[in-house]
Amino acid sequence: MLTKLSVNEFLDQLGSGAPVPGGGSASALAGSLGVSLITMVANLTVGKPQYAECEELNQFAIEEGNKLCQQFTGLIDRDGEAFTKLMDTYKLPRGTAEEKTTRNTAIAEATLGATEAPFEMMETALKALYLCKSLIGKSNENAASDLGVSALNLLSCINGAWLNVLINLGGIESATSAEYFKTKGQEIVDSAKKEADYIYDSIREVFK
Repeated sequence: MLTKLSVNEFLDQLGSGAPVPGGGSASALAGSLGVSLITMVANLTVGKPQYAECEELNQFAIEEGNKLCQQFTGLIDRDGEAFTKLMDTYKLPRGTAEEKTTRNTAIAEATLGATEAPFEMMETALKALYLCKSLIGKSNENAASDLGVSALNLLSCINGAWLNVLINLGGIESATSAEYFKTKGQEIVDSAKKEADYIYDSIREVFK
């Protein structure tokens, strides 16, 4: 499991010629870093008298952020497993008509799985961006820059995962499913850019 590797081990494997981890797992890692920064800021806020009126919001951010982080770490492994499964299907025999049919079906199913993982990353990261936005001006101002870094990581996750969705669209058997991923994915990308830009610009205003 990729999540069992140390940071150095993960980076060594990522930089090697091994197909896994790749861009999908790296995107999920960026998402986990982004949401962890949200919970860090919230943890630096709760219990402080000057932020008493925001206590409930920050407690919620910690609880929700931990859930989202678990989703991201699970997706690091899921994406790698899905890609490995897809690559394995291309090695299936295709000497007979029956083998070709079996192989094509396996490829289609594996392609769908390899699309669902990064798409879920996008959905999860957008939820995290909304959570990040909710803490602007309502969390420890000494950690305001960390919310900006969170937004950057979450946007990177979405943009990276989107590329991994797009590269698989042509291999999805169902035209309806492919159109859904394409349309909904673009909506997520557009919303994410808007939210991340707002967060980043708002944080920069704090330091002017």
